[in-house]
Amino acid sequence: MTETGSRQLVVGGIRRWLHVLREDLCTLRVDPLPPSVWLRWLPHGVVCMLAFGVTVGAVGQLSDNGGVGLTLAFAIGLAQGSAVVFALWRPVPAWWFSTIAMVVGAIEVRRQLLAGGAHDFTWPWSSAGLIGHMAVLLLLALRVPMRVAVEALAVTLLLTYLLEGVLGAADFQPTGVLAVILFTVVVVLGTALRGRREASKALVEQTTLTAEERARRTLLEERSRIARELHDVVAHHMSVISIQAQVAPHLVENPSEELRENLDGIRQNALEALTELRRVLGVLRAEHPETPERPADPATGTAPHAPQPTLDRLDALVENTRTAGTAVEVDVRGARRPLPPGVDLSAYRIVQEALSNVLRHAPGATASVALVHYVHGVDVRIVNSRPTRSVPSSPGAGHGLLGMRERAAMLGGTLRAGPRPDGGYEVAAYLPTAPPGAPDHLTDPKDDTA
Repeated sequence: MTETGSRQLVVGGIRRWLHVLREDLCTLRVDPLPPSVWLRWLPHGVVCMLAFGVTVGAVGQLSDNGGVGLTLAFAIGLAQGSAVVFALWRPVPAWWFSTIAMVVGAIEVRRQLLAGGAHDFTWPWSSAGLIGHMAVLLLLALRVPMRVAVEALAVTLLLTYLLEGVLGAADFQPTGVLAVILFTVVVVLGTALRGRREASKALVEQTTLTAEERARRTLLEERSRIARELHDVVAHHMSVISIQAQVAPHLVENPSEELRENLDGIRQNALEALTELRRVLGVLRAEHPETPERPADPATGTAPHAPQPTLDRLDALVENTRTAGTAVEVDVRGARRPLPPGVDLSAYRIVQEALSNVLRHAPGATASVALVHYVHGVDVRIVNSRPTRSVPSSPGAGHGLLGMRERAAMLGGTLRAGPRPDGGYEVAAYLPTAPPGAPDHLTDPKDDTA
């Protein structure tokens, strides 16, 4: 690389650095200090008290020991104290304000030192000026990116070097080394605290996103499981259609060729639909498609291809719950009529999940299951009493209730669940078997026309 090319590269780098510096430090952006979680506005009050102390201290030091006139000393002290308060809202402009006030004070004190108006005074920065500028740098580092804080620190240290090391004065106590150490410490501290706060905020956000993702995934899994169960019901009906289409020609004496062809077409279409349905179900069910068999589903207690349970198995479910140590009473009202497969399955699953929740979350409680059969629907109600023993902590996140609500909503029904005034819990669902708006009333076992 030629000398001209190297020079151009250096110049280009300096220009880029100056552009970044201008973008970072030449701004009036508002960045208020948020209230503390535990102390609320106490830090703001402490900062205001510190600003008042910096103002009073700077005026006294500059006028009494630095030889600066009272008017100018008051203006410099007020500027330094105001910069501390200003840093609560606009840290970058406040840093500039504090830096300019300190430089003006240092130049005036140097003039007094050289003229003999001051002797053995701290220079270039006074004690009050050091404290005020440290507070400003700390508030700056707490709220701006680390790059901006480092740039502000670098400019401050450069001014310190230029004043004390290059410009110099006479008969003074140097504070340049002390200022470099203190300014660096507060910037490092502020940057570390800001990084910790951002890490905590990111952790909270990630936890929230994880909880939302878990709930969304649980919802999708529950919907998928419900869909598989309903598809099994459809598969059963498709199998029945295929068998009926195969048997129908043997029930008619001398069936016509057209009838045979139509029935064969119905059977063939049913078989093809059944094959596609089973293929899709196989993919949905299999976590690893290459595995030929799966154990029983722990969520339902049934084998992968076992018939789906219905309310006909309610007695066995209740007996299992009683065996586990929970007393359960069953009350069935209305005439039991054949229910649509989806309603029958969902009603059973709601009772199953509610009783499982009683076993997990209400030890020692008694439960009751009430089924009311209406003409156009079935009402399911599971109530448990107050638990008699302490409830153990559970890692669950309400996924069972989520699944029950999904089942009821899928069928156009309603479900409500919540605590009772006596300390127990109630789950109530209504699953319709007719379009919305149809009149409904209790079925009468003696009335076949109900």
